[in-house]
Amino acid sequence: MVNINSSNQAIELENKYGAHNYHPLPVVLAKGEGVYLFDVEGKKYYDFLSAYSAVNQGHCHPRILGAMVEQAGTLTLTSRAFYNNMLGPYEKYITEYFGFDMVLPMNTGAEGVETALKIARKWGYEKKGVPQNKAKIIVAENNFHGRTTTIISFSNDENARKNFGPFTEGFIRIPYNNIEALQEALKTEGVVAFLVEPIQGEAGVYTPDENYIRLAKEACAAQGVLLIADEIQTGIARTGSLLAVCGNCSCEGHCERQETYTKPDMLILGKALSGGFYPVSAVLADKAVMEVIKPGQHGSTFGGNPLGAKVAIAALEVVRDEKLAQNARKLGRIFRERMQQMVDKYPIAKLVRGKGLLNAVVINDSPDSSTAWDICVSLAEHGLLAKPTHGNIIRFAPPLVMTEDQIHECCDIIEKVISNFNK
Repeated sequence: MVNINSSNQAIELENKYGAHNYHPLPVVLAKGEGVYLFDVEGKKYYDFLSAYSAVNQGHCHPRILGAMVEQAGTLTLTSRAFYNNMLGPYEKYITEYFGFDMVLPMNTGAEGVETALKIARKWGYEKKGVPQNKAKIIVAENNFHGRTTTIISFSNDENARKNFGPFTEGFIRIPYNNIEALQEALKTEGVVAFLVEPIQGEAGVYTPDENYIRLAKEACAAQGVLLIADEIQTGIARTGSLLAVCGNCSCEGHCERQETYTKPDMLILGKALSGGFYPVSAVLADKAVMEVIKPGQHGSTFGGNPLGAKVAIAALEVVRDEKLAQNARKLGRIFRERMQQMVDKYPIAKLVRGKGLLNAVVINDSPDSSTAWDICVSLAEHGLLAKPTHGNIIRFAPPLVMTEDQIHECCDIIEKVISNFNK
C-alpha cells in the first residue's frame, strides 16, 4: 500500500487510477472529529457539507463507533438466507421510531429509491388494479434521487443523462412546488405514486411552500395514489425536525402525533441513518403497502446485515438523546439571520434559503461562472469546507452537533470570504 505523504500525492493517485466521476475541491482529508475535518498536512477545517448530510451526528461519534466495533468483533454478515439476532430488534426500533408498520432494509440511498419504486408499482398492480406494465410514477423537475439507470431516466439533468440511454419508461415529470400541476398529473390513467423530496437538496436547497407536502398528500389520497417521501438527505433531524415532512413540530421522535406532520405512504431514509459509518438505507411503509413484497421478489446480500443494524440503532439513539433536531432548528435560524445580514450587505450574495441546518446561499453570478467554486476554494483556505451545486449555489450543511459559538465563528469566516469577493 502506498503511504500518502502529501495532498498532491493523493490527488495524483486518484487522478491516475480512479474514474473521473467527481470534481472534488483540492483538499485531501485524513481525519474527522465532531464538526471538524483534518487534511493530510494536519490543517483543521469546519465541515459544512457533512458528506451530503450523512454525518449529521458528527464525525466518528464515539457512541456509534462503540456500537460498530462491538458488532464487528461478533458478527458482520450472514446474508438474508438466515435470521440474525440484530435485524429484528433494529426493525422494531426503526418502525416505532418513525411510526410505520414495516421496514425493508437496504444499503445505499439509490437502492432505497429503487426499492420504493418497485414496491409502488407492485402495489399498483396488486392492490389498485392497474393493468400490467401500465403503472406510472409522478416525479418533480430538478429532482435528485440517485444515479442508477432508472433514476436518471426521470431526471432532467442532461449531464446525468447524456449517453446513458435507453431510459426506463413509466414516469411523469411535473414542476416542483406546484400543486395544480400535481393534481392534473394525478388524473393520468395508471398513476400509482408521487415520489418527491420535501426539500430539493441537490437542486440548491429549494425549499417549497410550507403546505406543499400536506397538499400533495391530500391530492394523492383523493386519487388513491401513494406519496413517497425521499428523505435520504433531509431526514433524521437535518431540517430542524426528525423529518422534513414534520413541518415545524418540536419532534423528539413519534412525529405522527404532531399536528403539522404529514405521514407519507412510503418513507425512504439513508445517509445519516448510520451516522456516516456504514451504508444503511431503509424503506418504511404500513403493512397494506409493504405486504405486496414476497420472498424472492426483492433483496440484497448486505441489506439488513447485523453490523448495519447495530450501527443504525446507535445512530438514531444519538439523534434522539442529544436532541439534534432541536439544535438544528435553533442554529439554522441563527445561520440564516447571519447570512441574510451578509446578503443585505454584499451584492455578490443574492439570496439565502433553507431550513434547519440545510441551507444555501445563491451567488449573484451566472451558473456557468466559476465564482461559487472560487468562493468555496477560498473558504477552504480559511478553514471551512463547502461545495457549490448547480453552478452558482453554495450549500451549507454542518454536522448537527455544532455549537452556537461555532456557528457564529463559521458565519464570520463566510462573511470574510464573501466580502473579499465583493471588492
